[in-house]
Amino acid sequence: MPKARRSCKSSPPRRSWALVALVLAAALAALFYVYGSPLVGNAQVATAYSARIACSCRFVAERDLANCEKDKMAGMEWVTLSEDVEARSVTATIPLIASDTASLRDGYGCVLQPWKDGD
Repeated sequence: MPKARRSCKSSPPRRSWALVALVLAAALAALFYVYGSPLVGNAQVATAYSARIACSCRFVAERDLANCEKDKMAGMEWVTLSEDVEARSVTATIPLIASDTASLRDGYGCVLQPWKDGD
């Protein structure tokens, strides 16, 4: 007696995947619309704080920048630090979101460079 064939259901049609992708993209856009401004604001605060503290650590306390990384607060893992020894400055960056630079000024210590309009 011949065996009955089982119907193998293939994966859902491509249209379903496109719809799922569209819904996910819309949800992400809505989340960014709601939380984007606070996210950017918090990123600007984190980079400004990190740049100033790292500049003081590097050029006032004369520690290595790698050692100054330890001074970042919890939650600042996305902040990266880079230094310009000639300009005596440290730049803190969160990629694609925010960046700030602090420079050592005689008599003032480390100060943030002025923000540009539109930032």
